[in-house]
Amino acid sequence: MKSTIIFLLLVPVCWAKPFQTGLFDFMLEDEASGVGPTDRIFELEPLGPVCPFRCQCHLRVVQCSDLGLESVPKDLPPDTTLLDLQNNKIAEIKDGDFKNLKDLHALILVNNKISKISPGAFSPLGKLERLYLSKNQLKELPVNMPKSLQELRAHENEITKLKPAVFNGLNQMIVIELGTNPLKSTGIDPGTFSGLKKLSYIRISDTNITSVPRGLPASLTELHLDGNKITKVEAASLKGLNSLTKLGLSFNSISAMDNGSLANTPRLRELHLDNNKLLKVPGGLAEHKYIQVVYLHNNNISNVGSNDFCPPGYNTKKASYSGVSLFSNPVRYWEIQPSTFRCVYERSAIQLGNYK
Repeated sequence: MKSTIIFLLLVPVCWAKPFQTGLFDFMLEDEASGVGPTDRIFELEPLGPVCPFRCQCHLRVVQCSDLGLESVPKDLPPDTTLLDLQNNKIAEIKDGDFKNLKDLHALILVNNKISKISPGAFSPLGKLERLYLSKNQLKELPVNMPKSLQELRAHENEITKLKPAVFNGLNQMIVIELGTNPLKSTGIDPGTFSGLKKLSYIRISDTNITSVPRGLPASLTELHLDGNKITKVEAASLKGLNSLTKLGLSFNSISAMDNGSLANTPRLRELHLDNNKLLKVPGGLAEHKYIQVVYLHNNNISNVGSNDFCPPGYNTKKASYSGVSLFSNPVRYWEIQPSTFRCVYERSAIQLGNYK
């Protein structure tokens, strides 16, 4: 019986020996290498870029919108190509906010409280193509914008003046949106946009400008100046716009267009002059070869001549009219000669009557 008890006490000791020996050997190896047990965690592979807290990251798109942020998040993933920061409470863009985002293509800062942008804030963004600054509190456009920029939208701010230096070197710019700012004609120097050789689209609507800006680039295809305080269209303002296809001048106070104005836009296809104070149909429509859409409703036009829209001869106009609106004018439409619209594509394209 006594020998049996001794045997049972020795069994667990024998079983425990290999485990204890292995443990001590493990520790001895660490001591020999100079690495303690707690140091082993630093030998792990480094983690990749971490998505900012509360943001969502997917396929190099970082979305941090509608989070109540008061500043740009730190440590943004350096491979980000689109950064969405709209609908937050950011008041200032500082130097270094985008320091590691060399591959960023689009930056959305719409609907914040931005009133200040540091001069070097956008300097690291050598590939930025789209910059959206609309619905903020900017009093001027930022300087030192990336030379790669193609699209700038800054409507609904507090911008009163455009400095020509802001656009210097922006040779890739295609689209500019500056509507709903307290701009005045005196705040747009002649030639402000002339250096933008690729500019195709510009909108300066719902501002306080009283004339069409001069010195616009010849590359322009669409010019939208709706909802301003323009009283007259001068031929010199449209000089050189040989590529213009759409001109929007609705909701102004235009009472006249200089003779020759439309001759300066030989490729024009759409002319929007509705809701103005015109007394007659603008001159030059009959000689224009490509114009197809003319909106003249809600004006003070009282007479329409038989040659106001179409040339005297046939086959001289390259494109037929597809839309002509003259309703809400004091013209007696029943007195308009049938031949007046001889170059219109079809009768349904003409809208007359309904004068208030």
